[in-house]
Amino acid sequence: MIKKHSFHIPVMGIGFTIDTPLKVAHLGIDSVISLVDDMLLEKLRKVYSDKFEIPYTEISDKIDDFRAKRITSYLNLINGLVEKKFENLKASTLEKGHEFKEYLNLLPSTSKLKDELSVSTEKYMSDASNWLKNNLSLGSIDVNIMTKIDKDNFKNGEQLPVEFNDAHAALRGFANSDLSSSLILSAGMNPRLYGYMENFKDFFPDINGAIKKKIVLKVSDYRSALIQGKFLAKKGLWVSEFRIESGLNCGGHAFATDGFLMGPILAEFKENRDTLIQSVHEILVAALENKGRIIPGTPLDLKITAQGGVGTAEEHNFLLDHYELNSIGWGSPFLLVPEATVVDSKSMEKLKEAKEKDLYLSDISPLGVPFNSLEGNTKDIEKMAKVAKGRPGSSCPKKYLALAKDADGKNICTASRKFQHLKLKELDAEILSERDRSKKFEDIIVKSCICVGLGTSALLENDLDTKKEGEGVSICPGPNMAYFSKTLKLKEMVGHIYGKQNVIERTDRPNMFIKELDLYLDYLKNRIAETNASMNKKQEKYLTNFSKNMFNGIEYYNQMFKSLKTQFEDSRLLILHQLEISKRTLEVLESKIDILKMQAIAAKAS
Repeated sequence: MIKKHSFHIPVMGIGFTIDTPLKVAHLGIDSVISLVDDMLLEKLRKVYSDKFEIPYTEISDKIDDFRAKRITSYLNLINGLVEKKFENLKASTLEKGHEFKEYLNLLPSTSKLKDELSVSTEKYMSDASNWLKNNLSLGSIDVNIMTKIDKDNFKNGEQLPVEFNDAHAALRGFANSDLSSSLILSAGMNPRLYGYMENFKDFFPDINGAIKKKIVLKVSDYRSALIQGKFLAKKGLWVSEFRIESGLNCGGHAFATDGFLMGPILAEFKENRDTLIQSVHEILVAALENKGRIIPGTPLDLKITAQGGVGTAEEHNFLLDHYELNSIGWGSPFLLVPEATVVDSKSMEKLKEAKEKDLYLSDISPLGVPFNSLEGNTKDIEKMAKVAKGRPGSSCPKKYLALAKDADGKNICTASRKFQHLKLKELDAEILSERDRSKKFEDIIVKSCICVGLGTSALLENDLDTKKEGEGVSICPGPNMAYFSKTLKLKEMVGHIYGKQNVIERTDRPNMFIKELDLYLDYLKNRIAETNASMNKKQEKYLTNFSKNMFNGIEYYNQMFKSLKTQFEDSRLLILHQLEISKRTLEVLESKIDILKMQAIAAKAS
């Protein structure tokens, strides 16, 4: 089967890509559905069942294992609808098949599929169905589970076994589905969840090395990939793809590295790819043998992909060629493509108008992880209106992020009304300066109900009732959104990726590596500002290592861009100049770290 596309659409929020496979999979484009919100999945299952006249029976939250069953049913529905669309596409002809022409037009100009078609049109016309069967392929309907969202669940006041935790149930929902696709695990390692995968045969390879349900790990560095890959291999589970995401130049939650930059990280994967495959494969074979499972006759495939801040065809092709990657993730720009994602009209307008200052790293996530946000999003407006009324916090209708514990040991979300009310009462009893009181107040009320807000667009765009959840939308684009400023057709966006056209109107967009570097410099600056004269050894080590890693990253980029022969010809001198400025900025920050060290020594001596 000929490779379709060299890009994929990553998961975005909870609802923005919730039905993306139904829109693009038949055209050969891979995309990802979030499995956080089974309530939303169930509502959309009814929407699509009604639309396509498919019998629907509600899966109530009163039945056992309803979360897993809702997820399985939704995925099976989407899979069936996608396969039907794909069959209709294959049944079309060159003259009359609009969708078939769309499929071909979206492919890169270098596609072997197009070459085959151009030289064998006569053959194709005489045996259309056979030719299409052998050459067209579906985009993968992948799913995402955030490993941290694994809340304990209760029934009749009794805690349920761990397999009924949120992430475990979501995994089971996918494992029991008809899909032959990938499970993308993000937000770090969850050993219990990883071990739970052993219970499902679809995650294990057959004699030919085929795996029906592949495991994909979203990672930010090579060390994490190696540790997690070996951990799973010991259980007989193979990681089919490591999806490297920029620590800061991405959408959604931002898991910053300790100053390690995207380029050096990708270079380390390229350099050690064969070693990674070999070392993990040896562990896998031994584990499969011990378990009495099938040992594949040939080494298993391992893909390395990347995402975060890619914005031009030149960057796209450079990542593929220079680092020998298998695919590139294009996320935030697709929020402006209604043919691919679900974004309500108000949020769409704000996205189109957004500039750098409107896209910021916030503290709104109850996970306690920095979260990319859009200034003036309607969920924040809704949140502050509640604060103004003296009723801060959410009613917490879904509780997916109720990961903290209250005084009674029950799950509670830091964005909930109950939690914030308790914390504000505690604040009232404290004796603090006005400045410290204001800061603590802001820290309490800043948390937002994103497990609702990130799915609201899907409700609004499908005319579903929002009374319980509210109409406020949280949206989480990456910094790259600042350079895309208009609603786009799918053909335009894909054409931009492959260099057929340019949809960016601004001429001042920085190279993706420079943009990430600037984001990390700002991040380091903020961490230094948060550290006072009583800096401890742990803080000192963190800041020192962070700056050292950034210095090494700048040196790497200097050498790389100077050695390039043909890539980035028009921008190379500017990039090298920007790297020199970044180096000077880092030197200033390092001097501030040195001052903090001396102040800490002086404070300790006194």
